[in-house]
Amino acid sequence: MSTDLAVAAFYQFVDYGLEEIISLRQRLLDFGQARGLSGTVLLAKEGINGTVSGEEKAVADLLAQLRSDSRLESMEAKISWVTRPPFHRFKVRLKREIVSMGCAEVRPAQQVGTYVAPAQWDALIADPDTLIIDTRNHYEVAVGSFPGALDPATTRFRDFPAWVDQTLRPMVARRQPQALALFCTGGIRCEKATAYLLQQGFEGVHHLQGGILGYLEHHSSSRGLWEGECFVFDQRVALNHRLEPGDHSLCHACRLPLTPLDRRLPSFEDGVSCRHCIDRCSDADRQRFRERQRQILVARSHDELHLGRCFPGQDLGRGHSPGT
Repeated sequence: MSTDLAVAAFYQFVDYGLEEIISLRQRLLDFGQARGLSGTVLLAKEGINGTVSGEEKAVADLLAQLRSDSRLESMEAKISWVTRPPFHRFKVRLKREIVSMGCAEVRPAQQVGTYVAPAQWDALIADPDTLIIDTRNHYEVAVGSFPGALDPATTRFRDFPAWVDQTLRPMVARRQPQALALFCTGGIRCEKATAYLLQQGFEGVHHLQGGILGYLEHHSSSRGLWEGECFVFDQRVALNHRLEPGDHSLCHACRLPLTPLDRRLPSFEDGVSCRHCIDRCSDADRQRFRERQRQILVARSHDELHLGRCFPGQDLGRGHSPGT
């Protein structure tokens, strides 16, 4: 596989001041645009969260620039490789949260659960006294997960606190697990979720350090206990256990992931419909989607990007942030 472009996913919970993040935003914009980077970086009072792509040195220079701040010097980044840009442009946005839970009182920079390294994760989740919790959204879980993990069936991360109150709390009271083991794509959602659980009085709270991406990197030759592929929020759609683009694609009508079998169903029309949305869209919607698909194919024939084809989670209100 060619390794033309690097993709770096990173985050760090930090207590920033408002003026500080406003200044940092402009510095990062200037830095990224000057080096031809693409992707998105989110800044909030609770920290930084980003997924960026570009030439290997440009990505490394950005990470070095960020780590020159002593509060970010230990920030990890998950690196993967692509042959085509997975993002259209470079953006740095100011947000209320770097991953949206809707609970302003949760402060992950001050308290989170116990980090579990990928090498120790299998032993923890194999313990029958451990309750395994997937903190991602339902369409991500459908692509792949760890065996026995609870699926909260959320459509956005903001739904997680309600699931905790309605489902997890009575389940913990009934089962009395010795440990709660939370995980997500890159570590940010499960880390913030542990901060919330600790604030709510839960005990024995753990989370997978580096998330699924860190786990797959550690287990690249064996896969470990992971089953399926890992959904990612860019045009790669999903990664296999070697962190290469997998077999899933995206329905560009409803933005949900599709397996090869899904694409063979009568409901599938590229760019127009799939089994998830065939009954949810009108004939007028599908006609509009067909015209968009025609424009995409024309752009592709000229080796151009068409901005109408956004990647999963973009402008869809699913509570996604990059680098998660």
